[in-house]
Amino acid sequence: MNIATNTILLTGGASGIGLALAVRFLNAGSTVIIVGRRADKLAEAQLLHPGLITHRADVADPAERAELVRWATTTFPDLNVLVNNAGIQNRIELAHDAATDWQVRREELVINVEAPIHLSTLLVPHLRQRPGAAIINVTSGLSFAPAAFVPIYSATKAALHSFTLSLRYQLEPAGIAVLEIVPPAVDTDLGGPGLHTFGVNVDAFADSIMDRLAKGEQEVGYGTSEKSRLASRAELDEQFRAMNKR
Repeated sequence: MNIATNTILLTGGASGIGLALAVRFLNAGSTVIIVGRRADKLAEAQLLHPGLITHRADVADPAERAELVRWATTTFPDLNVLVNNAGIQNRIELAHDAATDWQVRREELVINVEAPIHLSTLLVPHLRQRPGAAIINVTSGLSFAPAAFVPIYSATKAALHSFTLSLRYQLEPAGIAVLEIVPPAVDTDLGGPGLHTFGVNVDAFADSIMDRLAKGEQEVGYGTSEKSRLASRAELDEQFRAMNKR
C-alpha cells in the first residue's frame, strides 16, 4: 500500500490505535480525516497534531453514517481510503448480567460490526472511481481465539474478520484493496481507563503495522496476534485454554 498520497477517512481516530495510525499516515504525506463521537477528544488530537482534519459523528447511528459519507466524499472528492477502526469493548459476565439493558449490548454489536459493514458498502461506489482505493478493517487477535471475559467484543471481531475476507474477494475485480490490521492487546483505554495497561506499546505496534502495510501485506498482526492469525486449530484451542483459565 502506498501510505503517502492518500486521502483517508479514519473512524475512532481521536485516541489509541486510531490516533497512532492517523498520525503515521499524516506524517507519511497523506491527508487524514479522523472521526469520533467526542468533540473534546477530537480537539485534543488536533491540538497535538494540527495537520489532522477532525469531524464529529456517531457511527452507531445509521443516519449519521450516511451523512458522514456524504460530507466526506463531497468535501474531499479525492478520498480513497477508509479505515474502520472505531470499536468498544465491554467486560461481561453473561451468567450474572442478564438484567443489563439490551441497548448496552447492542451498541457493541452496532459499532464493532454494523458500522464498518455499512460504511464500507456506502463508500464502494465512490472508491471504485479513485486510484489506490482501499478499505482497512481493524479487527483483533481475539478474532481467532476469543477472550471469554469480553464475549461480545470477541464475537464482533471474528465477524469483522470474516466480512473482511469476503469483501476482499468481492472488491478485487473493482480494484479496491481490502486490508486487515489484527492488533493484540495494546496499551490504550479500550474498555475503560487502566484496563489495557498490560498491552503492547501503541507506538511500537503502529510502527510495525505501517511498515508492513507499506510493503504490501494484506493482513498484519503483531506479537501474540500475529501468532493467533497464523495458528493451527489445535494451537488456537490451546491459546483459548491458556487465556481463559478459571
